[in-house]
Amino acid sequence: MIPFFFFRRSRVLLRGFLCGWEGGYPEIVKENKLFEHYYQELKIVPEGEWNQFMEALREPLPATIRITGYKSHAKEILHCLKNKYFKELQNLEVDGQKVEAPQPLSWYPEELAWHTNLSRKIIRKSPELEKFHQFLVSETESGNISRQEAVSMIPPLLLNIQPHHKILDMCAAPGSKTAQLIEMLHADMNIPFPEGFVIANDVDNKRCYLLVHQAKRLNSPCIMVVNHDASSIPRLQMETNGTKEVLFYDRILCDVPCSGDGTMRKNIDVWKKWTTLNSLQLHGLQLRIATRGVEQLAEGGRMVYSTCSLNPVEDEAVIASLLEKSEGSLELADVSSELPGLKWMPGVIQWKIMTKDGQWFGEWSDVPQNRHTQIRPTMFPPKDQEKLKAMNLQRCLRILPHHQNTGGFFVAVLVKKAPMPWNRRQPKLLRKPLAADTTYAQTAAEKIITEELAIKSEEAQEKANLDGDSSKKDGVCGPPPSKRMKMFGFKEDPFVFISEEDSLFPPIQKFYALDPSFPKMNLLTRTQEGKKRQLYMVSKELRNVLLNNSEKMKVINTGIKVLCRNNNGEEYGCAFRLTQEGIYTLYPFIKARIITVSIEDIQILLTQENPFLSKFSSVMQKQAKDLAMGSIILKYDPDLQKPDTLQCPIILCGWQGKVSIRSFVPKNERLHYLRMMGVEVFQEKESNPESKAESNKGISEQREDEMDTHCQINEQDESNTKPKAEVKEKSTQESLENVPEVDNGTENTRLSSKYEQGSVLAESRNGDDQGRMKD
Repeated sequence: MIPFFFFRRSRVLLRGFLCGWEGGYPEIVKENKLFEHYYQELKIVPEGEWNQFMEALREPLPATIRITGYKSHAKEILHCLKNKYFKELQNLEVDGQKVEAPQPLSWYPEELAWHTNLSRKIIRKSPELEKFHQFLVSETESGNISRQEAVSMIPPLLLNIQPHHKILDMCAAPGSKTAQLIEMLHADMNIPFPEGFVIANDVDNKRCYLLVHQAKRLNSPCIMVVNHDASSIPRLQMETNGTKEVLFYDRILCDVPCSGDGTMRKNIDVWKKWTTLNSLQLHGLQLRIATRGVEQLAEGGRMVYSTCSLNPVEDEAVIASLLEKSEGSLELADVSSELPGLKWMPGVIQWKIMTKDGQWFGEWSDVPQNRHTQIRPTMFPPKDQEKLKAMNLQRCLRILPHHQNTGGFFVAVLVKKAPMPWNRRQPKLLRKPLAADTTYAQTAAEKIITEELAIKSEEAQEKANLDGDSSKKDGVCGPPPSKRMKMFGFKEDPFVFISEEDSLFPPIQKFYALDPSFPKMNLLTRTQEGKKRQLYMVSKELRNVLLNNSEKMKVINTGIKVLCRNNNGEEYGCAFRLTQEGIYTLYPFIKARIITVSIEDIQILLTQENPFLSKFSSVMQKQAKDLAMGSIILKYDPDLQKPDTLQCPIILCGWQGKVSIRSFVPKNERLHYLRMMGVEVFQEKESNPESKAESNKGISEQREDEMDTHCQINEQDESNTKPKAEVKEKSTQESLENVPEVDNGTENTRLSSKYEQGSVLAESRNGDDQGRMKD
């Protein structure tokens, strides 16, 4: 099969040839008469505001950023942004446009989200903003900042997440909302393993890897990425007190695929492609996904349904149909006071259906027989006015672009009060003949009963198969057999938990003096044979999910890398060294090999390649002399008596040699800490590739000369790339040209080709949800 991007590239080449490369692409005219006619008729925009609405849609979407709220240094990043980068933006003029000072989003808690009048394109390409752009890219890669569209931040906030909640993100890619969910789960940094977890799902195998890339930035042991059709995502089980029980989620985010007409400001192709047919085709899928979501929601739980579409067919129609089928099991929550400062319009209670050729239908009885496959009864508002009033559709939130200079969006918050009716009914109802006046909603509900019984039958068959399969190894969670589930994309390596008898763990426990409470059963690898090179860790609850459901779900990724094998590491007492990405998870359990350092020591560690012990403070030297060679932890505690210094704790991984100490920290994380200490790091673009190659060669040779022979680290965990630094607020005697970049990648994440890798990086740097439009 010829891949889709081959046709896409061919089309781009042809368009470039026809238009002439020098002239560029023809500019898309931001006009669509059918769009204007449709929404003016539906009256979703308040009277007298139509012109402002259309003018806002034609303007580029302003850039917005969100500071990672659960990290202990969020306040330091905010301070750095306010007092340095935002001040530098004032009084600038870019392409004839005056740069306005960034402003906090009034409705986002603790000033952790900001927006500016600049578009992402201007920030990316303007020389005047290069320093600010590099800051954003570097901090985004470190997981300290997410560049995310403002309205995309709303659904996770309305879920009201607590650390003990079990959360399902049904259509998660590319992952900016998932990142918010993880942040909220880790609201208390003193708890390394929250009781809750996030299962992030997406139907597209390639987009799952974008999701992994986003989630990996946050270094959480409580996230699992799976690959399923959200409308039929399998029921999972967990073991509780020795018995298996069905897993019901406390919170579900149901951000469904949509036509995306609320994203016109950033996806300008929507202007010429928009028709009402897109919404009519997606309505059924959206309803199936939402139905599957509420089935798996726990009683008392909350599900947020959201789209980046303004169309009632994709919004209120789905919610009304769901409420009608639930027969009182669901209700719309009133969230009008939960985000003070957010401007929104209440949901509509009346709407009509229009075909792509402009024909209108007010109710289902008006639709001719030949259009019944395209237009369905669930697309119309309920005819019973009492029932319609009881639904409280006005509690839905519709965000219009001109009110707060955002994209268009729709959100509804559903609370489950009781099991869904088809889960309460007896199977004998299926054998009753349908009456002639049976409603569409009843037929749909009974269809779902059939599906539920089929699922139960399938689960029983799977259990029988598992009971009879004596070859299945304990603690091994492999991909499901192809006969039970059609597999797409990569065949993932199994998840193999470390057994109690494994001789791998005792030397690690002894070397780092791990606390007896350390949950060693939660350690896993991705290989069944050969040397275990990486050790990952998951929370106790995710381990439970993995062990009890590996035969029915396709897991793409889970766990955080906490330990990495050293070459010849056994010579120093332990074959595994600590990793920076897992250090905050592991640190609470480590009782040995910890060196307390000063702010000056941290600066030396981050700016010099392999500094001698003599360069550090006497206090640090004294601690280091008492330790054998090997992996260490370098810990900085802020001095409350010196408020002008860095006021957040820092924990770094390092290596102690015979006469030197070095840190093992990824490049972007190094730059982050240096910025927080008042050191401005600016990487100038290399104009001469040959000089860059010579420079890298020289640095490589220098590293080989300076590298302590007793510190032998896997080649895959090092890189010879060094950033250049310019020190402004505090002087440093050493150049950052010798700062190594440690590769933060893991064998747990795969990319199928350069094309996909480019997609991952581009998606990460954009950092915001794309309007998901289906052909």
